[in-house]
Amino acid sequence: MRWIVISQSIAILGSSLVFPFYLIFIKEVGGGFLQYGISYGLFTISSSLVHIIVGKWSDQLGRKLFLLIGSWGMAILLLFFPLVTDVWQVYGLQIILGVIGATQKTSEKAMLADFTERGKRGRAIGKYHFWTSIFTGIAVMLGGFIIDLFTLDIIFYISSLILFSSGFFVLKIVEKEN
Repeated sequence: MRWIVISQSIAILGSSLVFPFYLIFIKEVGGGFLQYGISYGLFTISSSLVHIIVGKWSDQLGRKLFLLIGSWGMAILLLFFPLVTDVWQVYGLQIILGVIGATQKTSEKAMLADFTERGKRGRAIGKYHFWTSIFTGIAVMLGGFIIDLFTLDIIFYISSLILFSSGFFVLKIVEKEN
């Protein structure tokens, strides 16, 4: 359970570093609130379309594989954001990020269930969310600091690096046999 908490706290640190400043990014490539809404909607809809498949496949292939796809896939995709010059490119990246995000979100929750005992799940999941929420808060504050010192593009590179490193902690997870 420890490696799940560590790997996902680091992954959330990486993804939360970017997310609060996403609207600024969309404005910089010529978009506004409408484009932000469409972009976020495409992310959630594309994610929703694969949750069931990822859940089924993670039952068969293991959760760790999908957590790795989530960490390393997101790390790679974030490297493309500084290259974006138009809103339609953001839409395409958001659709792919939605699919990759679903691999992380679904397998993370299934793995939490795998590693917890009935009657003790609430406490274990509460501790999990304590740590991941702490890392989310740190990321938002750190993101503001980084943007003030550097550029918005730098935040994507740093997030990518953090997400990539989270994959190495995923590799340390030993899945329980079902």
